[in-house]
Amino acid sequence: MILSEHHEKYRQKIREFALAEIAPHAQRLDEQQVFPHEHIPKLNEMGLLGMVVPEKYGGYFTDTLEYAIAVEEVSRVCGSTGIILAAHNSLCTYPIYQFGTEEQKKKYLPPVCREGELGSFGLTEPSAGSDAAGTKSTAVKEGDKWILNGTKCFITNATVGTTFVMTAVTDKSKGAKGITAFILKSGTPGFTVGKKENKMGLRGSDTAFLHFDGVEIPDEDRLGPEGDGFKEFMMTLDGGRISIGSLGLGLAQGALDCALEYAKTHEENGRPIGDRQNIQFKLADMSMQIEAARNFVYEAALAKDSGKKFTRLSATAKLYASEAGRYASYWAGQILGDNGYTERYPVERIYRDVKLCEIGEGTSEIQRLVISRELLRGTS
Repeated sequence: MILSEHHEKYRQKIREFALAEIAPHAQRLDEQQVFPHEHIPKLNEMGLLGMVVPEKYGGYFTDTLEYAIAVEEVSRVCGSTGIILAAHNSLCTYPIYQFGTEEQKKKYLPPVCREGELGSFGLTEPSAGSDAAGTKSTAVKEGDKWILNGTKCFITNATVGTTFVMTAVTDKSKGAKGITAFILKSGTPGFTVGKKENKMGLRGSDTAFLHFDGVEIPDEDRLGPEGDGFKEFMMTLDGGRISIGSLGLGLAQGALDCALEYAKTHEENGRPIGDRQNIQFKLADMSMQIEAARNFVYEAALAKDSGKKFTRLSATAKLYASEAGRYASYWAGQILGDNGYTERYPVERIYRDVKLCEIGEGTSEIQRLVISRELLRGTS
């Protein structure tokens, strides 16, 4: 897809920022499994923490295509920082802006859009992953407040977030239509964060359990009408899949970047290995898949910006970009050989990081279900 001059300039701006400020720390974050606290003020200064929220509520509103480009370019050098950015914007600030009251927007959005605080999103539970409607956490209304009990797991930005958007069952008899969304602040009595997960990839990103033991939430912090929580979160995930598609796309491009440089500079028998046709063909295949993934991701972003239904497009973008990332990182590792199996090159980190893209915000299998269902319904 040929981008406008505006979007190309924006890409270059984010690319230069990512190379200068984020790339030098990517390996250390992975090795030490430390959250990149030093990146947050820089992301905030660049306006990347409020990308989906208008200035009226403290954001730096951009179109979805710019947002996708930003996640792509950051992820191209550091997947951990990419997922932090994606989860914060598409899974926390977006639903508050989209479904919140005027009072909620003015109260909760400025700190996480302009003041360097981070947001988080609580949907997944030990028994409710792909079956998100199987939520077990409960919220019982007592007067003008709700009493929340339950557990969420695999939550990005869990120990560093200040503002959480999450779901709980408020009427068990109604199934998915008995799930309601809430906004919750860190430090609320009864709300604790569990131990940080020791993950295969994206090890600089913070992931942990959330526990709720008699947490009191005022009714004014209910997000949307009672029973609309599941619907709201499914709409949120439509946009979130563009984020994960952008993450997978950036990781795939990072793998190709590394493989290309290695093919041009690494010699065997006095000649660059890039002179070999078998290497050239794999580089061509990687490039072809990445360009196709980029078109899918950008098409979904443009559809969202135009107000069109984009459920199938975002699922397609997420699915294809995730699998393109797996393909690119695998073959980049093959091109580098034993060097690709070491930490001397980012390929081994990318290979581990990209696996999340085939699981998070709906597995590849779930994406295929979404796509096929939309096709059978005759919808976009």
